[in-house]
Amino acid sequence: MFETFKSLGLDNFSIHINNRKILNGLFKEADVEDKSVDIMRTIDKIEKIGKETVIAIFKDDYKMNEESINKIIDFIQINGTTNEKIQKLEKLEIKNELYEQGIEELKQVIKYIRLFNVPDEAFEIDLSIARGLDYYTGTVYETFLNDYKEIGSICSGGRYNDLAEFYTDKKLPGVGMSIGLTRLFFILNDIGLIKTDKKSISEVLVISMIEDLSKAIEVANILRNSGINAEIYFDNKKIKSKFKYADKLNIPYVIVIGEDEINSGLLTIKNMQEGTQQQLKVEEIIKKLITV
Repeated sequence: MFETFKSLGLDNFSIHINNRKILNGLFKEADVEDKSVDIMRTIDKIEKIGKETVIAIFKDDYKMNEESINKIIDFIQINGTTNEKIQKLEKLEIKNELYEQGIEELKQVIKYIRLFNVPDEAFEIDLSIARGLDYYTGTVYETFLNDYKEIGSICSGGRYNDLAEFYTDKKLPGVGMSIGLTRLFFILNDIGLIKTDKKSISEVLVISMIEDLSKAIEVANILRNSGINAEIYFDNKKIKSKFKYADKLNIPYVIVIGEDEINSGLLTIKNMQEGTQQQLKVEEIIKKLITV
């Protein structure tokens, strides 16, 4: 993950790491194991909804007592450097095997991250990271761009040792991550690391002037099969709004299909840049666009 984002030219990001075994050990200590999945999903939202809302959900929805709530909130608010957080976790003296195993796994992950020459400022232990899906069994992580934290994690994942058992009788450990491409490309474009000359990949916007979209779909399919990127305007809006949409996205051509076009077999195609329009058969339109 570190190498991926560095190679994209991103520098100011942080990988947040936790371990589900630590969380599960904590829930056992707080005597709320039966609510562990719901609690983890709620903890995972604390950055979005805030501590007070999380406490209210624990109290009102999960009927947790104040002692259990305080243990969990105090736990996820442990702060300090990476090494200080490890020390504070060990000093909590939670005596169950799962919790202790989780701390050891977390220490091992930190050890090897550093051996891969990932600097400490690029990662941190974040005890609020839970990952809502309950198939995660150990290490979990999320990646944030420090200047765009409001959009959430752009790369998340973790270890899921038992997931493959749903599909095979073999024990196949697994670990993975997924990148939120929509968020990532928005940021890369925003900060100028990628350049997009076009706002849309569509070469043609097909507009139907009648409620029945059959002809518009037919024409769009013919264009696409000829290698022309065609988009259909589906919203039921005024013609002015439809042309405005094409203009906003710099779509160079608009094909208008109404009753006259259907009856004559000639489609109206407008050049958005020049403001000119012609009536042509679909085969003539294809020839025209391919030679542009």
